[in-house]
Amino acid sequence: MTRILLLLALCPVVFAAQPNIVIILADDLGYGDMHANNPERSKIPTPNMDRLAAEGMRFTDGHSSSGCCSPSRYTLLTGRYHWRTTLQSGIVGVWGKPLISPDRLTIGKLAQQHGYRTACIGKWHLGSDWPITPEQKTHFSGFGGKPGGGGEVSTTITDAHRETWKAVFSRRIPGGPTERGFDEYFGTDVPNWPPYCFIDGDRTVGIPSELLPAAKLMKNQASIQGPALPGWQLEGILPALGDRAEKFIKAQSDAKKPFLLYLPLTSPHTPLAVNAEWKGKSGLNSDYADLVMETDHVIGRVLEALKSGGVEKDTFVLFTSDNGCASYIGVPPLEAQGHFPSGPLREYKTSVYEGGHRVPFVVKWPGVVKAGTVCKQLVQQADTITTLAEILGTKLPENAGEDSFSLMPLLKGEDRPIRIHAINAACGGTPSLRDGAWKLVLAADPVMKTPVQLYNLDEDLGETTNLAAMHPDRVKSMQDTMEKLITNGRSTPGAPQKNDIRVTRYPKAAAQAKAKKKS
Repeated sequence: MTRILLLLALCPVVFAAQPNIVIILADDLGYGDMHANNPERSKIPTPNMDRLAAEGMRFTDGHSSSGCCSPSRYTLLTGRYHWRTTLQSGIVGVWGKPLISPDRLTIGKLAQQHGYRTACIGKWHLGSDWPITPEQKTHFSGFGGKPGGGGEVSTTITDAHRETWKAVFSRRIPGGPTERGFDEYFGTDVPNWPPYCFIDGDRTVGIPSELLPAAKLMKNQASIQGPALPGWQLEGILPALGDRAEKFIKAQSDAKKPFLLYLPLTSPHTPLAVNAEWKGKSGLNSDYADLVMETDHVIGRVLEALKSGGVEKDTFVLFTSDNGCASYIGVPPLEAQGHFPSGPLREYKTSVYEGGHRVPFVVKWPGVVKAGTVCKQLVQQADTITTLAEILGTKLPENAGEDSFSLMPLLKGEDRPIRIHAINAACGGTPSLRDGAWKLVLAADPVMKTPVQLYNLDEDLGETTNLAAMHPDRVKSMQDTMEKLITNGRSTPGAPQKNDIRVTRYPKAAAQAKAKKKS
């Protein structure tokens, strides 16, 4: 009997059937915006996010790879750190090229290989091969606008603009989601950027032929002026994504075929275009707070669609956010009323500090994940693809998921680290390295006058006390580890892989001095 029990313990879990997979990615939702994460200092009701936490496992040390959008999305979909690509800082620009290479395995491609119907519904922001010739580029830029909205913008165009836009938007848009692992795509590439229209599959829904009215480019609405459908309404985007997600879930549930839905919501990122029924609902005199509530409602619609389709118990759901809350949405007035979007964490979106990339992170999977559990182990969105591979009973090839570790031991109730190290970066590129509770920020501290910063997150979650001067040996060891993780092209066990380009080293001043000395 003892031998039989030992053999059973050593055997991998075999799931009765392949679960459906739903990944919901909020946009700019802070760690403390989800009430379950921040019950004492959160004033925005999030009943559906909290429902997920109550019915699944809530991770308190879950991270995106970056403090901003495109890099985090790349890492979630591929299991590879974004800074191994050409995107060493910032985000994919307007009309930008694809960041994910055609031969790169994504969660969508992995699911397709196992017979899943896959869909991406929402914000892509990873670039496409827009069919814009060099000669046509002048008709797609120079209309004004600025990050966050409120900049001066053009309001008139010529017939030549319209003719060029018609020629371009009448063609398919290669290099997007449907060529990166998704059978279906519906959404807006970036909701506050042109083109201001929906994209269905690889074509625009209609032909943008006007500029967006200037009134829609005010602060915290649309940001960059450009081609728009006549009458385009920013408020219509989020409900339309909910409609399409419900439709996809119903169709696949009726067909009784496994599906993967990647739902990168456009909110509560700008535009803070709140629909009338949600205006003022938060009681905080904040469009952002109202939009968090509207976002939570859409999440609830997705959960109800799973339930009404009879597949709730057969579905793996991951809910998370691409980065922290953006400070420019009106954080000081919220904090004055007792709502802290970053909770106990330092800073906000774009930052290398915890408020930039420690995010809501919840997994629900009935029958596997015990309801109402909390996990304090370090996890990354990069871990998604290897987790799905284990669920599907396969192993990733050597050149895929290079920075991805399986969450399965944690989801099955074990309380041990699945990863010791994690690298998170500011939007500007400055990286940090986790080594257990220790965090090394590869940027100088002008107050303590140290070239780097070191924090013990177990004792100082708010990153208030830089310990670099007290622990020079630990700093050196972690710097050496960082270099090894860069040069190996991976942080998981396996054959070394190549980075796409030479990775920028930090702190920059020290790296530049070292390079100059060698030359």
